[in-house]
Amino acid sequence: MPDITPKTLPGETMSGGMAIASALIANGVDTVFGLPGAQMYPFFDALQQRSDRIRTIGARHEQACGYMAFGYARSTGRPGVFSVVPGPGVLNASAALCTALGCNAPVLCVTGQVPTPFIGRGRGHLHELPDQLATLRGFVKWAARIERAADAPRVIDEAFRQMLSGRPGPVAVEMAWDVMAGSEFVTPLPRARIEPALAPSPQDIEAAAHALVAARQPMIMVGGGAQHASEAVLALAEELGAPVAAFRGGRGIVAEDHALGLSSYAAFRLWPQVDVLIGIGSRLEMPYMRWSGMMKLIDRPPAPPHLIRIDIDASEMHRLAPHTPVVADSAVGARALLDAVKRLRAQKTDSMARPDRAPISTAKAEAASAIRKVQPQMDYLDVIRAALPRDGLLAEELSQVGFASYFGYPVYEPRTYVSCGYQGTLGFGFQTALGVKAAHPGKPVVSITGDGGFMFGVQELATAAQYNIGLVTLLFNNNAFGNVLRDQRIGFGNRVIGAALENPDFMLLARAFGVEGHRVASPAALAPVLEQALKSDRPVLIEIVVAQGSEVSPWEFIHPTR
Repeated sequence: MPDITPKTLPGETMSGGMAIASALIANGVDTVFGLPGAQMYPFFDALQQRSDRIRTIGARHEQACGYMAFGYARSTGRPGVFSVVPGPGVLNASAALCTALGCNAPVLCVTGQVPTPFIGRGRGHLHELPDQLATLRGFVKWAARIERAADAPRVIDEAFRQMLSGRPGPVAVEMAWDVMAGSEFVTPLPRARIEPALAPSPQDIEAAAHALVAARQPMIMVGGGAQHASEAVLALAEELGAPVAAFRGGRGIVAEDHALGLSSYAAFRLWPQVDVLIGIGSRLEMPYMRWSGMMKLIDRPPAPPHLIRIDIDASEMHRLAPHTPVVADSAVGARALLDAVKRLRAQKTDSMARPDRAPISTAKAEAASAIRKVQPQMDYLDVIRAALPRDGLLAEELSQVGFASYFGYPVYEPRTYVSCGYQGTLGFGFQTALGVKAAHPGKPVVSITGDGGFMFGVQELATAAQYNIGLVTLLFNNNAFGNVLRDQRIGFGNRVIGAALENPDFMLLARAFGVEGHRVASPAALAPVLEQALKSDRPVLIEIVVAQGSEVSPWEFIHPTR
């Protein structure tokens, strides 16, 4: 009988850094955002050796590495990966990890650790934290140490399972300096297997369907957890005649130019008529934390409306208890609910009145008219929307135009509006938008930012230039942290401190970084400049000069009251 034993095992001797890089490639990673340092040299050397399989985009600050990975993940739904040194590098990137946790974005941080004999000793080795894993576990979904190079395939696979199973979220892995540089035999593994979402309880679906069949004016609110469920949500909405609204994370799941697509403020105007609310992949911050003076803790909202929640995370049903819970993936749950509603309706012999769409169109028209007063932000948003195709991407920022975009910028497709969610991380926008553009080199991407937020990551203009990341950045310069300035003037007797800014000449700055720059002062002037910038496919900075204090507050449309 011939010997059919393999002559060699399906593996090879490699460094710890190469073992991590190989495991990332096996899991389909095509891009790593990173900033190399001493503990990470073997990993970055492996990335260089495998540059035919995986590209590396370097940054000038660790925070930018994290935010670029966040932008990649938020705009694609695929894992965004970044690598920084341990200790201060991890802490510099922690804001991006907190943002990813708040937005349920699949982001993987690959970092180092002091040499194995020094871990937990407190000797003060380079970049040592007292307990880095404990620190990371405070703001990521899961974190682990890779103890040996041979363990890298298994631990990286587990990182992907944790990151993508159930409610997505950021994860982190660390490897000690000596393990990263040392070598041993490593057996590769296939990519991680992500368990399919569990089917919802038939009893829960039946209860929800009965409530919907009896509804007069249902409404659907979607969040970031439903970005992959666009088709199912739209089909359910059309069957019910229910409008679909989102605050930030769920925008574009149903196009806002669809008859059933609502802006957040149009949804507010319709809210008093709603008798059944379906929350899909959403924390429902909008109705239960922002509207009608309800800025208080609510464990179970009163009815009406009768609240149905579809969420993959069972713990959400305790954070805000619905009247009818459905624990399921957004797409799976929406399809099951659609099927049940159709079946119940088919069984009814009496004629059933469908929800009246007239109030929906009225609310949309009234909201569109009311928000026109938010100037000049609305006129600028009109220019941006006209310049971008339906699938063009916009990354907002905590700025006067960014806030207005929550309700004033129509979104037409999933994942084309990138926000930072409830974390409200000032300065995230420009850095995140670089990752969005890196993920979508063939699509137009616009970053809107204020002068204050832009300066958090201004150094990344160098990254944009070096890697030719063709992002168009609209820098609204009002020489202020505009919200803080308004609050201090109105609420604190005009005692202004730290809110008025003296800025550099941004056009000189753009030239210094080798980036094309333009300065405009009106929406009419912006339109042709933006059109040309989007055609250039090069990094472009457009400064928009706005008189300090001239912008109308958007907050009555974000925190509306009756």
